[in-house]
Amino acid sequence: MKLTKDELTEVVNELEGYKGRHTELISVYVSEGYDVNTVQKQLEAEKSTAKNIKSASTRKNVTEALEKIIRYLKDLNRGPENGIAVFAGNISQVEGQDDLRLWAVEPPQPLKIRLYRCDKDFVIEPLQAQLEVDEIFGLLVMDRKEATIGMLEGKRIEKLQHMTSGVPSKVKAGGQSAQRFHRITEGLTKDFYKRIADEMKNIFFEHPKLKGILVGGPIPTKDEFLDNEYLMTKLREKVLGRIDLGDTSESGLKELVEKSQEILASQEIIKEKKLLERFFNTLGMKPDMVVYKIDDVKKALEYGAVDVLFVSKDADKLGLKEIKKKAQEIGSTTEMISTETPEGEQFLNVTKTGVGALLRFKI
Repeated sequence: MKLTKDELTEVVNELEGYKGRHTELISVYVSEGYDVNTVQKQLEAEKSTAKNIKSASTRKNVTEALEKIIRYLKDLNRGPENGIAVFAGNISQVEGQDDLRLWAVEPPQPLKIRLYRCDKDFVIEPLQAQLEVDEIFGLLVMDRKEATIGMLEGKRIEKLQHMTSGVPSKVKAGGQSAQRFHRITEGLTKDFYKRIADEMKNIFFEHPKLKGILVGGPIPTKDEFLDNEYLMTKLREKVLGRIDLGDTSESGLKELVEKSQEILASQEIIKEKKLLERFFNTLGMKPDMVVYKIDDVKKALEYGAVDVLFVSKDADKLGLKEIKKKAQEIGSTTEMISTETPEGEQFLNVTKTGVGALLRFKI
């Protein structure tokens, strides 16, 4: 069953706490669309290789963990929609005692990685990356010669499309007049801008998680593209920044993101500020539509009255797992609140416990 982001957080935190006494904790990632039967056969081969492990206890633990994963994969009719991550190993810290466990995780976002690793730690970085992704940013670096379109998803930058214009850089032999050459290059440039705009529309127009767009390139080019409204209105309104840079290749996407860090950080701050403004405004004007004591929040959840649950990242985790699970069951939205902004700090100070809720109805 596909995990929610909160459920994934709990699994990742649990896995992060386990350390193998030897190199015997196994992590297997099956990417979306990949055949689990193929992975199963690969693990059968790994089981044969494990026979060469010198330590008898490590050999036993690795073999048993592989067998557990293979049995689990055999029971799957087909690979889950988003792929799957499976972890198994002896997590006992006492020599001579066994505590062999298996975790199977279908994450909320598609897995793009295939991996097998046997180590002292479980490999959780691909899952941690998904915890950072609530929204994506469109990336465009361009000049009159080429354009590269990409996407920023969490901290991962992905190139999606590379295009060239075919605009000549200088007059070729053949007696073309400067004016005629200029008309030709301008026409080719406009056609190129239209192609870029079409690709941006195809990729991002219906993307449900598009938060904003960053555009980079030489000063005249990117401004010409944006100011002359080649980009459709809905996407143009999502342009958060125009960044001056000269690299319009794939490496330019990375430079664009690096030069946009302040813009990206401010987007998270703005989002949190708006959420907490709503919380405090409601608290001031309609106090009976807000609860923030643990017992009151639990009571509101039992009544199905919670619209938005707020949880500070610095809140005591004791009992919050149950609270967040209950919020999910009744269709509430859960928002994690930082303490790195004045509003987030104020929320923690006011609520004391770091938990609060906006209600759907009075209780």
